[in-house]
Amino acid sequence: MSMPEYHMFAAAPAPVAPFSHACEADGWVFVTGQLPIEPGDESAPLPEGIEAQTHKTFDNLLVVLNGLGLGLENVVSARAFLTDFHADYQRFNAVYASYFPEGRRPARTCIGTTGLARHARVEIDFIARRP
Repeated sequence: MSMPEYHMFAAAPAPVAPFSHACEADGWVFVTGQLPIEPGDESAPLPEGIEAQTHKTFDNLLVVLNGLGLGLENVVSARAFLTDFHADYQRFNAVYASYFPEGRRPARTCIGTTGLARHARVEIDFIARRP
């Protein structure tokens, strides 16, 4: 087993806690959960609504993936956390589905939670695999 590599990307939002943007070992890449935070202006208000927050979260995940030379096609698993699960689940799913072609969607868990950093409505993390 190779030693883990820890990755940080200037173009991604600054961490809201002590973590790396991604950690990689033996071709497996663990992307830390991203929030709908504006990179470079982390104090900016979060986008309004679950759809806008989900798109912004994907933007931030793509910054990390692309910084690693990867894309959504490399994602094998996703976890999503929603603070208003029953109100947001269907609209979240519609946006989420637009990022992955049918038949090529990663395994996924979606959890309702009581709170997220910065009072976000959504957080998503990924596990990806290098080819």
